[in-house]
Amino acid sequence: MADSDSMVAQQIALFHSQINKKRFNDDSLRILESVLASNDVKSLFQLRSTLKEFIRSESLSAIRHIAAKTVDQQLSTLEFFVGAFAIIGDIESCLALRYEALVLREHKSQIHQWLQVSPVEWLNFAEQSLDNCFYAIAAKACDYGLSCFHKNEIVRSKTDESCENLQLIEKITKLKNCALTLAASRSGMFLIKAQAVEYLRKRASEECNSQPPSCKPAPCAASTLYRDGIKKRNDRKLNASRRTVSSSSQL
Repeated sequence: MADSDSMVAQQIALFHSQINKKRFNDDSLRILESVLASNDVKSLFQLRSTLKEFIRSESLSAIRHIAAKTVDQQLSTLEFFVGAFAIIGDIESCLALRYEALVLREHKSQIHQWLQVSPVEWLNFAEQSLDNCFYAIAAKACDYGLSCFHKNEIVRSKTDESCENLQLIEKITKLKNCALTLAASRSGMFLIKAQAVEYLRKRASEECNSQPPSCKPAPCAASTLYRDGIKKRNDRKLNASRRTVSSSSQL
């Protein structure tokens, strides 16, 4: 067990060294895979969490530093971290960087035509985002996918390719509408929950303020005061009678 832990520690140190040296390549990904080849479920969970935080931090730093690099270098770095997040199971970060890579390609395709993202690529990414409940990103990906088509040319053309494109447009449009509906539904649920919490908070505050102060005794009713007076008077008569009987017996 100790040897296994020592080997894992060495692999982690090696992976950190690769990242610090900006070696964003397949060798580094293979090291990461070997680090996670553990049978200890408990330590594996903690290990994934630690690596996730490390890779997230390093990815942000790397993205800032590649802004002035070539398109190929930027895309290579993004793809590396997409692969790293996929290995550790960080789906959110994986999809976020995939989206960044696709948008980068789309923007740079105005100069480099070969970088253009196809509608099918946008559709596949939108479906994965929708499956993982990232509805807003899915809708944006659909917008990019639809922008790839020249609708007027497709409608006028009657070729097999244009028919396939029309079917693809319809599929992307349906996916976008679904994503927007789900996004609105989730936003509505959050709003209802927030309103319910605020209502309960106000109600609790009002109930607290409406309670009478506990430091002041409640005033006695007139009937209660009358009965107390009768009782006290009877007690005085009984005590006086007892004193009279006691004096007579002493004589």
